Order: sequence, then C-alpha cells, then structure tokens
Amino acid sequence: MTYAIIETGGKQLRVEPGRFYDIELLHVDENAEVTIDKVLFVNNDGDVSIGQPLVAGATVTGTVMRHFRGRKVLVYKMKPKKKTRKKRGHRQEITRLMIDSISLNGTVLGGSKQESAPASAETSPEPAATAETAE
Repeated sequence: MTYAIIETGGKQLRVEPGRFYDIELLHVDENAEVTIDKVLFVNNDGDVSIGQPLVAGATVTGTVMRHFRGRKVLVYKMKPKKKTRKKRGHRQEITRLMIDSISLNGTVLGGSKQESAPASAETSPEPAATAETAE
C-alpha cells in the first residue's frame, strides 16, 4: 500500500491515491490539477522515505473536486455575574481534493494510471479462454 504524509494549510495529512480529502481552501478552480511538493513521508509497500524535513523529489498530484463551507462552529463566551455574553459563529472554507498519484523522483509509485493497467491485462485473457471453450 502506497501512502504519503503531506503538509497543507498548516496541517499534516496522510493521503493515499484514489481517495479524496477535505483540506483548507486552495485558491484554484474546480477540476484543476494541483501538485503538492511539501511531502514529509512516503511509504511504497514497505520502502520508506523520510524527509528532513521534506522528501527530496517527492510530489503528490491531485484534482480539485469542489469548494464548499464546513459545518458552523459556535463560540460562546460568558462571564458569570457580569451579564457579559458573546456568541460568534464561524464556517471554514474547504476544498475537496482527489489524490491522483504519488511520485518520487519522477517515478509514479501509486495512482490511477498504475492501477488501470493491470485491470485491463486481467480482462484480456478471459475472452480468449471463453472463445477456446466455445469451439
């Protein structure tokens, strides 16, 4: 299993190819491709690369699915016996990012391109086998 730990929006996040994640707002258009260079850790089926602080040559590529606002967070402050009350709300701007691939030094370690090739190879022998049994 291939995964990476990236830093975006001041937070660290463990990402895998083929999954989507909600991160802080990225100022790019929807359906645009984004490359994240702040990669702290890469694991490719047990082959580990640890950055000090970043892994050299590692990138994570993703596609922006949509932008939206998160749930409302209420902040309520009160001082007892002083009749002081403040109620404030906040909604964080969020970007949903689909991770397409993780690459290290130009080599794609995991992603949709790598996973689609074996699937087509598995389906091609089956029709040949059914054609032989039909004869």
